[in-house]
Amino acid sequence: MFLQRENPSEYPRRILVAVTGLSPQIVTETLYALAVAPESGMAFVPTEIHLITTRSGAEKARLALLSDDPGWFHHFCRDYALPPIAFSPANIHVLQDAQGRPLDDIRSPDDNRHAADGITEIIREFTADPDSALHVSIAGGRKTMGFFLGYALSLYGRPQDQLSHVLVSEPFESSGGFYYPTPVSRVLELPGGRLVDSASAQVTLAELPFVSLRHGLPEALLTGRASYNETVEAARLGLAPPELHIDLGGRRIRAGGRAIALPPAELGLLSVFARRALNGEPPLQAPSKESPDLAWKRRYLVEMRWIDGPLGDRDNTERALRDGMDGSYFSTHLSKLRKILKHQLGPAAAPYLISDGGSRPRRYHLELRPDAICYGVVDEPAGQSAAGTANSR
Repeated sequence: MFLQRENPSEYPRRILVAVTGLSPQIVTETLYALAVAPESGMAFVPTEIHLITTRSGAEKARLALLSDDPGWFHHFCRDYALPPIAFSPANIHVLQDAQGRPLDDIRSPDDNRHAADGITEIIREFTADPDSALHVSIAGGRKTMGFFLGYALSLYGRPQDQLSHVLVSEPFESSGGFYYPTPVSRVLELPGGRLVDSASAQVTLAELPFVSLRHGLPEALLTGRASYNETVEAARLGLAPPELHIDLGGRRIRAGGRAIALPPAELGLLSVFARRALNGEPPLQAPSKESPDLAWKRRYLVEMRWIDGPLGDRDNTERALRDGMDGSYFSTHLSKLRKILKHQLGPAAAPYLISDGGSRPRRYHLELRPDAICYGVVDEPAGQSAAGTANSR
């Protein structure tokens, strides 16, 4: 089992992620503040660096940081005797438009949307590795890029991940030739002819606390590709008051703002408890494992008739429940229902799970207020098909 570490520097994979525009020096400036002169006293030396930028930004970063001359990243690592850090042109991620072409700039709404999606996917991928710790810098690039990067970390970030903005003292902040405070004197000429010594520059990090919304995201969004808008909407719905909308004929529900298809057996079981909660009825004991329960069979088949319709084929169900519902049938379908809801909703599934009361004797109920439950047609929202499998029993 993965053991959570308190100090980000203890993680075997330490990733510095930054957005850059035409000022690639934010990479070496941030690296200086993290690895050479950390205000906290605990150095964070990345094992790899990744940049997110536009086509022109990528070219400037490659030439300024990774070339043989001037190659400021290589200079920096030699000046401060840093261990090897994986940073090559392959680690420079160029944002793309809808046709997969590199973006030269981010100006239109479409550019913004695709930039947000690209940034979100990169952060999702890095945070999926439990052995990684991220340090994310929003100092470079357009303001929208920094915003999307910071928000992506808020959506997917974990306790070991950090967010910051690098601060450089005047007059070095406005100097295109300054890349980091050098360990020995290095004179720079500023516009207007003024000379300054880069060794005297002050570089610090402003750490930016963020609220992690990761715990409210469905597993499907944590492990698969999802757009920025989809992820934000899932987080928003996870924080909204729970509402359960049941469509028996359509064999689906809406829970946590998502349309979810359910197999008839699991939908019928959920509906038994939803109807009781709607009518203010007390919790129920599960059927006994030793002797089938006829009362349970009757209440369950009422829901199945609504699901299957008057001409539906319920032979298999009625054959399985011929003598009544037993504990094995109940627990099997309860377990499957819980698994589906947790997979589709993640931690946001909690209000929709049938509770066993937490103590013996176990009494099952749905912990939703009557005004949070309704029956009727559930429409699929545009761009979303109801998840799950509605036809299997």
